[in-house]
Amino acid sequence: MGRRNRLLTTVWSGAGSGCSKYDAKPTWQKDTGCAKRTVADVSAVADPNTGVAGYDTYGQDNGWEVFGGTSASSPLIAAVYALAGTPSAGSYPASFPYAHPIARFDVVSGSNGSCSGSYLCTGTTGYDGPTGLGTPNGTRAFKG
Repeated sequence: MGRRNRLLTTVWSGAGSGCSKYDAKPTWQKDTGCAKRTVADVSAVADPNTGVAGYDTYGQDNGWEVFGGTSASSPLIAAVYALAGTPSAGSYPASFPYAHPIARFDVVSGSNGSCSGSYLCTGTTGYDGPTGLGTPNGTRAFKG
């Protein structure tokens, strides 16, 4: 039996996290720190200083740049969902990563703030506020 590879990642200090003021907690979120929906489900490429390279052809600032945060992570996660295939009828794709813990890289270090070590702002084993369930490890966690 081989060792499972782990992607070395840490919470980006500028990441957002917290509890929704408006959205009800979905049945698949089991954390107890938020009465309503906890913001992050999964994460990817947060730090714009170590993000992904992209060639910018718009405006005066043409050339290679590095992008991170929502600008990189949203299309990346959308692409992973697309590669995972069409979701089953009547399903909730946001719930898929919660059903496949082995198919994600858990982010277990770092913090985006100071909330007394709470999982809402600190990377920890399992679900945490800044990275949700972690980062994609292939497409398995995004199928359903």
